Amino acid sequence: MGWGLVLSAPDLRWRQESVARASVPGTGRGLAGTCSQALWCLAPPKVAVLYFARSAELAGVRSETVSVPQRITSLQLWDEVVKRHSRLAVLRDQWWLSPAKHVRSSGLLDDFLFLLAVNGETMNEIEEEPKDFIKLTQEKLSVDEASVLVTSPCCGAISLFIGTTRDNFDGKKVIHLEYEAYTPMAEAEIKKICRDVRKKWPAIKHVAVHHRLGLVPVTEMSVIIAVSSPHRIESLNAVSYCIDTLKATVPIWKKELYEEEYSWKENKECFWTNMEK
Repeated sequence: MGWGLVLSAPDLRWRQESVARASVPGTGRGLAGTCSQALWCLAPPKVAVLYFARSAELAGVRSETVSVPQRITSLQLWDEVVKRHSRLAVLRDQWWLSPAKHVRSSGLLDDFLFLLAVNGETMNEIEEEPKDFIKLTQEKLSVDEASVLVTSPCCGAISLFIGTTRDNFDGKKVIHLEYEAYTPMAEAEIKKICRDVRKKWPAIKHVAVHHRLGLVPVTEMSVIIAVSSPHRIESLNAVSYCIDTLKATVPIWKKELYEEEYSWKENKECFWTNMEK
């Protein structure tokens, strides 16, 4: 079968409703082809997850504990795992859930086994589809997260742009920046930028655009753009295009707070700044 996750927990009870005693394909059909509500967990609130083979490589860990609600379907449990390790999402339609009788030596009362099967496809084929990862968040940004999202086995280059808050502007001391956005429109404009990137450089594989909102102190990151491609020239050009176009077209506003005053700043690239009056 290839790649596997073992999920288990002390005193774990799974209830099966109107289903056969058979494996559960991870295609949204539940046990024996029934709906995803066919399987849900009564207790406890935590499940132990063990990663093997390719799933361990994608997750970057061998084991961890996942908190779950009192009632959860098999697909919801899978989603909880993917929330922790987004790279596992490429296997969403490849996993199987079945009673793992052979792991009862662990001493746990009930165990279930996630099997991630490739159905004859190679990892390169599964990851072939280009992806865009867009995030507007109040939380701190992570370069590692953005880099991992765009990593692909068929790419030899990942180019990054990282924008940070500097401590000065025009002779004034900057205390921090604040960013505000109209999120639905901002996300739509960033998606358009990603589409344009692929038209200009068809070899581009994955694109991540993460922008922080709210207060961003000096030295902290406000924007990360990561692009992967087979060779560096495409991703370098794409990153430059992304940040220039983002500043020109995406409705994100910046306020600079100084020691005794503040100012809402417009990027020189903004199309509304350059419109003829």
